[in-house]
Amino acid sequence: MHICKNMITFAPRNAYLYNNERAMKIKNKRLEAIRLIISSQQLGSQEELMAALHKEGFNMTQATLSRDLKQLKVAKASTLGGNYIYVLPNETMYKRVSTASSIREMMEIPGFLSISFSGNMGVIKTRPGYASAIAFNIDRSESPHILGTIAGDDTIFIVVKEESDNEAVIDSLSKVVPNMK
Repeated sequence: MHICKNMITFAPRNAYLYNNERAMKIKNKRLEAIRLIISSQQLGSQEELMAALHKEGFNMTQATLSRDLKQLKVAKASTLGGNYIYVLPNETMYKRVSTASSIREMMEIPGFLSISFSGNMGVIKTRPGYASAIAFNIDRSESPHILGTIAGDDTIFIVVKEESDNEAVIDSLSKVVPNMK
């Protein structure tokens, strides 16, 4: 509601929904960036983490960062050198990596790397930590060509129905797995 010179106007409901949806997208991108930064750098303080986020274009208050860390269940763990660094919970799909890629580049690269077939079996290679999320999406898609999946950290084993050909499987998977084709 806005009050302007004896006139009261109401913002349309769509404007509120748009702003709320936009805020959620920004927050989700920020949380993704935090996950990627923590999994690729050894940071021990919120100041260091905020500086890394600022470098990637995310500006926030310390209070917002604290809430985000709590939501992500980020903890501190001791290194061999006796320092404490931020770590993600064990169940997360982000494993610590040592890569020279920027966080923005890592956010744009999909988890899928390759797929190979042998008979009615297939093996999908992913970036470290992505296999279980991709396998979950494959299983949820209820593809008529796939009986099921088993996922590790960076590999997915798929069982293909005998009457399905590889092109049909890839076509079906490309609807679920970004950058499959």
